Amino acid sequence: MPTRRTTRPRSAVTLAIAALLLPLTACGSDAKETPGPRPSKKPAAAEIPRPGDHKVTLSWKGEKRVYTVHAPPGYTRSETLPLVVAMHPYPADGKAMAAISGLNAKADDENFLVAYPDGLNRGFNALICCGTEDDVGFIRTLTTRLTKTWNADPSRIYATGISNGGDMSYKLAVELPDTFAAIAPVSGGYLGTDAEKASYMPKTPVSVITFIGGLDEHYGGMDAGIDSWQKRLSCDPREPRKLKNEIRKTTATCRDGSDVIVYRLPEMGHSWPGGTGGNMSDPQAGVDATDLIWEFFKSHTKKAT
Repeated sequence: MPTRRTTRPRSAVTLAIAALLLPLTACGSDAKETPGPRPSKKPAAAEIPRPGDHKVTLSWKGEKRVYTVHAPPGYTRSETLPLVVAMHPYPADGKAMAAISGLNAKADDENFLVAYPDGLNRGFNALICCGTEDDVGFIRTLTTRLTKTWNADPSRIYATGISNGGDMSYKLAVELPDTFAAIAPVSGGYLGTDAEKASYMPKTPVSVITFIGGLDEHYGGMDAGIDSWQKRLSCDPREPRKLKNEIRKTTATCRDGSDVIVYRLPEMGHSWPGGTGGNMSDPQAGVDATDLIWEFFKSHTKKAT
């Protein structure tokens, strides 16, 4: 325990030195106190919209939450750009999602913003996994900030993700009405207890493009899930179109005006078709999901409600 310091009488020498130094403290200031630096009104460096990658941290319900924004070359805040929210698998983070999908290069070519949120403890509280956090609220906050700070276009906000992040895309479409124009779950599903309820469906039109692999252990659930989605929204699927590698593409138009495109890839596992990084990418899948997703997003703007 620290001891209490005893006060002792000052010596004459000490008092004399103090008397000599006292006038010097006001020299050059006309005896006025020099003001300290004013608090900066500028946002933190990571919050200043500019090209490149920017890590942003915010406090959400007592937790430190992180996301990374990628802005294309030549980006300026005066231009309104589409926004893609890209969500990683479990266990991973936004950096892994950027590597798997190759979305940064696509954003640079096509001039849009990408946001990569990090799930708390490397996962999102999606439909069947992984966590208990209010990630829907976190994503709502993220998209609001990006529309205000980065000038993202509210009518062109999209969500994509793989595995846990793909499940989260479906959850956002249902639980954040009037936010997303379209979603693109990759190796993800409309699954779980909530999805089994007939009332659990989008209240505003959200178009879907999804990719599921025939060798994925979750194929049966994901296939049944997208069928349930289409039935609840009264979609009218056309006959499947056969592509190379026995891939089947099915398109449908739904009663609310949304579209659904399903790619079923019989030789693919739990992967991102045509992905560019990591063991969850499948460059031999026969299609490039990133190219197809962006073409789909580009043709879908949020419908007025």
